[in-house]
Amino acid sequence: MGNVFNSREIKNGHLYFDGCDTTELAKTYGTPLYVMSYTEITRRLEELEQQFTKKYENTRVAYASKAFCTKGMYEILKAKGACIDVVSGGEIYTAKSVNFPPERVEFNGNNKLPKEIEDAVEYGVGRIILDGLQEITLIEAACEKFQKKMKIMIRITPGVAASTHDYIVTGKKDSKFGIPLDEEVFLPIVKQVIDSKWLELTGLHMHIGSQLFENDVYLQALDVLMDWASRIYKDYGVAIEEVNFGGGFGVNYTKEVRKEYSFFLDPLMERLEARSKEIGIPRPAAVIEPGRSIVAEAGMTLYTVGQIKDIKGLRKYVSIDGGMGDNIRVAMYQAEYDGCVCNKAEEPCDDKVSVCGKYCESGDILLTDYKVPHSIEAGDIFATFSTGAYGYAMASNYNNNPIPGVVLVREGSSDWMVKPQTYEQIIQNNVLPNIL
Repeated sequence: MGNVFNSREIKNGHLYFDGCDTTELAKTYGTPLYVMSYTEITRRLEELEQQFTKKYENTRVAYASKAFCTKGMYEILKAKGACIDVVSGGEIYTAKSVNFPPERVEFNGNNKLPKEIEDAVEYGVGRIILDGLQEITLIEAACEKFQKKMKIMIRITPGVAASTHDYIVTGKKDSKFGIPLDEEVFLPIVKQVIDSKWLELTGLHMHIGSQLFENDVYLQALDVLMDWASRIYKDYGVAIEEVNFGGGFGVNYTKEVRKEYSFFLDPLMERLEARSKEIGIPRPAAVIEPGRSIVAEAGMTLYTVGQIKDIKGLRKYVSIDGGMGDNIRVAMYQAEYDGCVCNKAEEPCDDKVSVCGKYCESGDILLTDYKVPHSIEAGDIFATFSTGAYGYAMASNYNNNPIPGVVLVREGSSDWMVKPQTYEQIIQNNVLPNIL
């Protein structure tokens, strides 16, 4: 079930996505172009309902905004009753712009800026997830300024190592995220929050990494978290009311086999129930923060093929009109993707090529030694799949190229979700200094 793309199909030799001909999308909206499927996004949210929030009492889903943050995405989440996890003032601002219910906003991040904390407190976010001792003073000052109390989750560093790329491991002890679980570091922070006039210790938070396909590492981390929940209860008489498991559930890019959410969540909920009974506290509310697993496979990126260079005996390069500026993940940590020539989707793929971008970097290669139809030529439309997470979110203006727009498709209809950037917008904040 996890790897079936209900919204991707081939008709009349063309690739369709959520009922829309991708070749026509490219013609109508231009390329490069991010395309997001409403049907796929809501299907994942409905899976989470069935396998988590409706299955277990006192649970919630807080979408990790960093994967894909737009006003339209927040509107979908608002309508579906989900919460959001934000990590910046910009994400808070976007949430406010669509009147996202503040009590359903959770503010995360390893270095929250004073202004961002003030924005969060003034907005009235439901939780601030504490990631360091210095944040306490900043949060208290903001609470006093706006005369508001704030619920606090403490993010721990559980000290477990997940099997994924080093750049997306976050739960090992040597991490910029979370508070180390050394007694002399952790317990004074807990006590300071408990004793604060403005802060309410609500629970503990963990996040161990991204693109994970095993559940035992989550259970190891939860055991560490609950050991400290027990210590907090014994030392201070405070029973934590919430546990945040984080996210990181793996998705399909090439050959991965996506696991059902229940594969991760059922064992976690069973362990949480057992450990709570062991400690002698009510089972805390359970929260998860999926991002990639909701939007990655709901997105694809469309490009137009340009120059083709066939270096005899070595390699054939197929150039596209985008690249690392709209998908940095390949250059950053060797991410792999599948793709398709959209207007020749039924032709046999019998030619091995490397699909390269237009940016002035030798590392601007999206797919290496990838099979495409031998007839591929300039003007064809090429798609890379599963780019809904961290494509648009990590896009840049490198080489002063505009950031592509995002189109939302739904059962044959399409419309802009984000309009493409213009050259004028790239340089709108440029000024000529008076000293020139």
